[in-house]
Amino acid sequence: MISGVPMRLGVMFDRDLPPETLVPFCRHLDATEVDDVWVVEDLGWTGAVSSAATALAVTGRIRVGIGITPAPLRNPVLLAMELGNLARMHPNRLAAGIGHGVQDWMRRAGAAVPSPLALLEETVLAVRALLRGETVTTRGRAVRLDGMRLVHPPAVPPPVLAGVMGPRSLELSGRVAQGTILPEGFGPERIAGARELIGAGGRGPALPAPGDGGRAAGDRPDGEHDPDGGHEVAVFTHLYVGDDPARVREAVRPSAEETASFLGIAPDEAPMAAGTAEEAAEHVRALWAAGAGTVVLRPIGDDPLVHVDRILAALRGR
Repeated sequence: MISGVPMRLGVMFDRDLPPETLVPFCRHLDATEVDDVWVVEDLGWTGAVSSAATALAVTGRIRVGIGITPAPLRNPVLLAMELGNLARMHPNRLAAGIGHGVQDWMRRAGAAVPSPLALLEETVLAVRALLRGETVTTRGRAVRLDGMRLVHPPAVPPPVLAGVMGPRSLELSGRVAQGTILPEGFGPERIAGARELIGAGGRGPALPAPGDGGRAAGDRPDGEHDPDGGHEVAVFTHLYVGDDPARVREAVRPSAEETASFLGIAPDEAPMAAGTAEEAAEHVRALWAAGAGTVVLRPIGDDPLVHVDRILAALRGR
């Protein structure tokens, strides 16, 4: 943790980096003030659970975040088994993100569903209940379980976050998840709007259940979920540190264009931690000030740790 800063700072292991470099990447970060390393599961790249297991095994302090596993590709029981196993072996060091998945990718993989919202909500609720050690019976629109439970649930269930960005999905996250992951391109203004929608989600109804034994996946113990006080907001942002403005603009242009296309904005409107080390650090501070409890840096380029070390020095200096 950065001295004097109560918020978290994470770093993403980018999907385009060679998978075998994950081990030295994580070991380097484990020796710094960085709080988290985040791994991803974009279709065709690498699996997030195996990456998270590797990252946890080669580090001793840092938290490992999964951002995200697509609900259409993951049966909730199998996902809870994987997460529970990691959480038992590495207590208090895992954060699990679940999302809709990119819908075009889900279609191409033969995993598209009629209602991504229903699937995500029911998956998050089922996974959380299983991780609490409950016997889950539920017959929802997308998830149907009959008396399922984990034989080895973790003593401390890992937090489950929803990786979402649309208004209805943000409200869903506020209802059922313990945190929300916002993608690259969310600046301070968008974070404030997202937090309002998350807060509006409040506590939602339980999943439809037959009522014939076992707790419904949507039933939550009183006080377990507090969207105002306990809901973590993690924000991803690109990182590139350089002293030559022209070179910085050229380096970040592909990422800015990709983010702009994804969010439907102009490339020059895509906020990033880019520029000099102090300029990049100011962007991170602005995200923290806007309500991001965790800022996750996504370094651009083939030498990501150089950029991480430079922004850490700037953040450390104040």
